[in-house]
Amino acid sequence: MVKIIDFKTYETEDGKEFCTLIVQGGVEAVKSRETEKIYLTARTASVACTFSESVCKSLIGTELNGGIQKVEVDPYEYTVKETGEVIRLSHRYEYVDEQERIVKDNVLTAEEVF
Repeated sequence: MVKIIDFKTYETEDGKEFCTLIVQGGVEAVKSRETEKIYLTARTASVACTFSESVCKSLIGTELNGGIQKVEVDPYEYTVKETGEVIRLSHRYEYVDEQERIVKDNVLTAEEVF
């Protein structure tokens, strides 16, 4: 399950506004690479939608079936807001509904079969 925790409004190049919903998964225990200590976190992802700002506001707190998965992407630079540090990442987090996640986890591609 994920919960809608916020939304953001963006403007396209041609001046049209659209919203994305920010969803957050459950609490996870993660081990730090540097200190090797455990800390708690929750993955978040942004999901495009066709809703107005007022509808997005009303959806905050709504729970959806599914989860947030780590997806490998081409490397890109990301600036950490708190420190200004620029880091290189090669993943993003993406919302996947429950049915899609079951299919991805249990169906083999043709390349995996041969």
